[in-house]
Amino acid sequence: MQPKANHAGIPGTTFTEQIIVFASLETADKVNLQPYTQVQRHRKGEIILHESDVLPAKLYAVVSGSIQVTKTATTGKETILRALAAGEIFAAPALLGNGISPATVTAESDCEILTLERDTLLKAIGENPEIALRMLIVFNSRIQQLHETVHGLVSERAIVRLARLIQYFAAESGTEFTSQGECLKVKLSYYRMARSSGISYEECVRLIKSLKSVIAYSRGGTIMILDAEKLDA
Repeated sequence: MQPKANHAGIPGTTFTEQIIVFASLETADKVNLQPYTQVQRHRKGEIILHESDVLPAKLYAVVSGSIQVTKTATTGKETILRALAAGEIFAAPALLGNGISPATVTAESDCEILTLERDTLLKAIGENPEIALRMLIVFNSRIQQLHETVHGLVSERAIVRLARLIQYFAAESGTEFTSQGECLKVKLSYYRMARSSGISYEECVRLIKSLKSVIAYSRGGTIMILDAEKLDA
């Protein structure tokens, strides 16, 4: 983990400019926040936060790259809760809860993580309440996503959960149209899909093969949607 200076290195830009909850701020206000931020680099695979870590009262955000948030059950089974890209905030309990990390955060790629002291954030919210509104929208969206995931685990068949997962990443990360179909821009390995949908690796492989007329899986995690209507069905 390597600390980085508090400037973006690009004329006219700041790290805070890249964080979605600060989008409503004037450029001058973003620049004023800059001295109170810290940015650290993390290598792919490095753990940024451990589950149950005591967190300092700060805002955490992804400046570049992507991270993965996972939860480990008492049985030792690990589930991927979400993947977050540049501009996203995370570790809400550091600001709004008990200050204990509810999950493990890992660098999915080489990334840069910004932190901003809580007192500075509260001052910025006092001057621009829309920051708080944007934060609430983000956290509310994640709660709804979590409810849907829990509902799916309880009531939906494994193949339905897997289809919804592929649709989610198609919408979230985008697709590229080819002569064969829609190719997901994000790579989804069997392992990742299994951990994200609450099924075993072996069951994931079997289900993907059973959907060969609907999707095509290539080595390395490339997913091609051959028939979007059948996938939805």
